[in-house]
Amino acid sequence: MQYENLNYLYLLVVIPILILGYVLVFKKKTRDLHKFANIELLQKIGLPVSKKRQWLKAILMVTGILFLILSLIEPKWGYHWEEVEKKGIDIVIAVDTSRSMLADDVKPNRLEVAKREIEDLLHVLAGDRIALVVFAGSAFTYCPLTYDYSAFRLFLHDIHTNIIPLGVPPCRGNTKIYSAFETNSKNHKAIILITDGENHEDDPLKAAAKAKEQGIVIYTVGVGKREGSYIKIKDESGQEKLLKDRQGQVVKSRLDEITLNKIALETGGLYTPGYGTKWGLEKIYKDSIVNIEESAYKTQRVKRYVNRYQIPLFIAIVLITLESFLPNSKKVTKVRFR
Repeated sequence: MQYENLNYLYLLVVIPILILGYVLVFKKKTRDLHKFANIELLQKIGLPVSKKRQWLKAILMVTGILFLILSLIEPKWGYHWEEVEKKGIDIVIAVDTSRSMLADDVKPNRLEVAKREIEDLLHVLAGDRIALVVFAGSAFTYCPLTYDYSAFRLFLHDIHTNIIPLGVPPCRGNTKIYSAFETNSKNHKAIILITDGENHEDDPLKAAAKAKEQGIVIYTVGVGKREGSYIKIKDESGQEKLLKDRQGQVVKSRLDEITLNKIALETGGLYTPGYGTKWGLEKIYKDSIVNIEESAYKTQRVKRYVNRYQIPLFIAIVLITLESFLPNSKKVTKVRFR
């Protein structure tokens, strides 16, 4: 058995409150009536002093309300199979995992903030396949296209700045990112590129032009702040230190918003900053990506459970109706005097 809306379970607290209320009312009513007259006289004049009738009416009302709550929860049992055509857009989320993403100009650091925002994006996706690509000079598909967002989430939580394995050749023109798409797929394609803009190849605009030729729209998210930040890394002893270049100079990472804007505009996409309160992954998805024409990519058999809310609703109506028609006391036979 399944339930459509468990949010109404809190209404079950009404049941013990009703029972307690009936008990207190019956006690008070009985006490007041006994003060008025004795039991025999009350029964002759037909006042509601039948405890059995009163309790029966209370049981009918409480049980009726219980079934009414059950109907709101919408229980389901029994099912049938239905062919469902999944629709959506193929979205590749490409995350920069270079050491510059450890900069803490956004807290706790750029990479962790990016992961949190992608996590929030998963809550608004509906029927879209999604893939995860990590890159840092080299790139590879970490999670292939899937509509299993739970599996994607596991891969997302696992990414870090040392995730690119040794021996992976540098990618040319972000071709590794493009390879996450299926070559024979006719679906519309979008890339969400999350980076600080410092680790692109020599000609990122040429790569963007190639993406445009393949019908891929790129949305760029610039992580970090314009003024930049120093990069903290841990040495072999686990102590934090500032990253230095080969000349021994401390490296300061800055956000390259100009390049990221150009990449997005080249493919008809959008750029959004990823600092402060200006994160806009959900906005990009709702205002732009979902407007791309959707295309079917999979037909799937889905088990559809049958909603049976009508049954407890019918029982509730019957019980409450019986309670309203049931008299409080037995019919009193009139005594005739001669």
